[in-house]
Amino acid sequence: MLVRDAMSTVVLTIGPDHTLRQAAALMSARRVGAAIVLDPEAGGLGILTERDVLNSVGLGQSPDVERVHAHTTTDVVFATPSWTLEEAAGAMAHGGFRHLIVLDGGDPVGIVSVRDIIRRWAPARQVPARQHAPV
Repeated sequence: MLVRDAMSTVVLTIGPDHTLRQAAALMSARRVGAAIVLDPEAGGLGILTERDVLNSVGLGQSPDVERVHAHTTTDVVFATPSWTLEEAAGAMAHGGFRHLIVLDGGDPVGIVSVRDIIRRWAPARQVPARQHAPV
């Protein structure tokens, strides 16, 4: 199975000057856990995840003041639609992240998450229900 079969094509693109609250509201409205940050001054594409927002709030930073650019991951690993799900899962496990931006010809066409991969694998890899011993 390939990344193109599992990726979400609902791609939210935001700018670096959005506040974290604005980014969180947009992510929530679209029901996505990550947004692509388009920042030509910082070298192109980055990613902001729900965890980035959570970490900022957990540090006591104001989501109304903090800007996306200060919390964007710019050292991004990109996938292509033709990667296998095993390749995508391996990249995520190796890098310790849960989302990959999917590029086709240099353009973002989707995002694949751990959840997307699990949804594709779960039906194909039927695991018998665990039997619990009586208590």
